[in-house]
Amino acid sequence: MRLPWDRLSSKPAPKPAAPPARQLSIEGETVELVIARHRLARRYVVRVADDGTVRLTVPRGASIAGGLRFAERQTAWIARERRRQRERAAPWRPGQPVWFRGETRPLEINAGGFVVGGEVIARGRATDGRAAVQAHLRALATRELPARCLEIAAQVGLKVGRVSVRDQKSRWGACSSRRVITLNWRLIQMPPSVSDYVIFHELMHIRQPNHSRKFWREVASVCGWWREAEKWLRRYGREIL
Repeated sequence: MRLPWDRLSSKPAPKPAAPPARQLSIEGETVELVIARHRLARRYVVRVADDGTVRLTVPRGASIAGGLRFAERQTAWIARERRRQRERAAPWRPGQPVWFRGETRPLEINAGGFVVGGEVIARGRATDGRAAVQAHLRALATRELPARCLEIAAQVGLKVGRVSVRDQKSRWGACSSRRVITLNWRLIQMPPSVSDYVIFHELMHIRQPNHSRKFWREVASVCGWWREAEKWLRRYGREIL
């Protein structure tokens, strides 16, 4: 949230200091490690940015040295994540497996455009199927997911303020204090039962804005298959997200 200025100053505001950077050795390659403290962080967290750099979040009061040791223990995961990102950035060619409604379907390319699971997508100016297919699936999700969320909300007797579909990078959905449900467009790539579970999950946060035992009891009362859905997400979710 941006805070308003209290008063005007004749002196320019100092530039914020850049987070300190260190280096890690990942599969024989020297990788930049950007270190940043966060006052709300409760533990060390390592993330790989889209450009391949690695970011280490350090909780307030925790030691940088401890964070470096933590990051060094994560080098195998970091290497896998960097390989996964390179694979995701590679051009899509014929036969590329694409998740759609819970199954991987081979990408077909013909004179008419791209075909995935019976969905025909115009080629336009695209030479790589990735952007065209993902844009098509996102548009499909934008049409289908809000209606499905409102349908499920009515089934469980809940009122929703609004439903939006976004391109979230690290979560499947969210529920705000104003009853705004946000869903990841990639739910369209899951089995319908798993997508429904994510929707039930977010709706139950209207009743319980936490992940307490009461919350999980609410989930179980409306979605008896939630454990199976969680297993599917743990097994295949990373391939989609």
